[in-house]
Formats: sequence, structure tokens, C-alpha cells
Amino acid sequence: MSVKERKERERAERERLIVTTARELAEQQGWDAVTTRRLAERIEYSQPVLYSHFRGKREIIGAVALEGATEMAAAVRAATGAEDDPRARAAALARAYLDFAVRNPAVYDALFQLDGGLAYAQEDTPEQLKDAFAALMESLAEVAGDGVPPGLFTEVFWASLHGLATLTRAGRLLPEDAEPRVQLLVDRLAVV
Repeated sequence: MSVKERKERERAERERLIVTTARELAEQQGWDAVTTRRLAERIEYSQPVLYSHFRGKREIIGAVALEGATEMAAAVRAATGAEDDPRARAAALARAYLDFAVRNPAVYDALFQLDGGLAYAQEDTPEQLKDAFAALMESLAEVAGDGVPPGLFTEVFWASLHGLATLTRAGRLLPEDAEPRVQLLVDRLAVV
């Protein structure tokens, strides 16, 4: 291995450590606790080293969001892959999405609540975000209904899921009605 390759590998490892530590800190104490000073202390590097990887917290949030988008897409595909019925796939997608939001609150916030400097629904949207949306659309295209563009239907279904996730996490919805909400969403929106 050349010196250049070793330095690139070490740089990638440091960047990975920064993102992992930021994510852990955010999951434990919230995003307000994630500062470059605290990250530098936890990973035992100086703040200038952090700034050589990320210009600031906003870019770190963006990196966590991209990682989360990849994980969410994988979770959705894993949950829907075994379902043959289109409506059952839509319900499995809804459950996987809502479960992801509950299990990964800081990542969910990085993806959909906080400014990570990422473009959504634009030409320059990062591939990880495009793939996460594609994972949703793969399971929803068949239930969009005649004449309804699958992308538009996916946006509306996703917006509904985001509302449910946000209200659930804020303690505004009764936990025992989680499954009836999923069924109602699928029954009212998903047509075959």
C-alpha cells in the first residue's frame, strides 16, 4: 500500500469516526449536544482536524442524513421484499418507515427536520436520497391508482408517513392506534 493510499484510508476512517460519534451523541443527547468541541474531545482529535473533514455541524448533519437514507432504503426494501400483494407491501413499507423513525430519532431528524445542506427533489439531490425515495416508490407504484403519477403518489404517502412519525415521536398520538393508522392509510390511499 502506498503512502497516499494509507493517508486516504486514514482520512476515510477519521471521517467515519466523526460521523459515527456525531450520530451516537445526537441519539443519546440530541443534536444540540453535537458541537465540534465535544466531537473533538470524544474522538481525541483537534477541532482543526474535524474542520479538515467537515466545514461545520451542518455538513456533519448532512453526512448522518446520507447514511440514514441508505439505512432507511435498506429497511424498507427488507420489509417489503417478501410481500407479493401490493397493498401488503404498502403496509409493510409504512410499518418499516415508522419503525425506522422511532428507532433512529436523531437520524430521522437529520434526514427530514434539520438543515444538513442537502438538496431534496432537485437535480443535484445526492444519490442516497434519490435511492431512499426510489425504495418507497418501488413499493407504492402499483397502488397509486389509474392516472396518478407514481412519484406524486409516493410524495403524498410519504408526507402522510412523515406526519404520523412526527406526531408519534412527539407523543401526540395514542400508541395503541399505530396499526389501525397504518391500515387506514393503506385502505384510503392504496388502490389496486
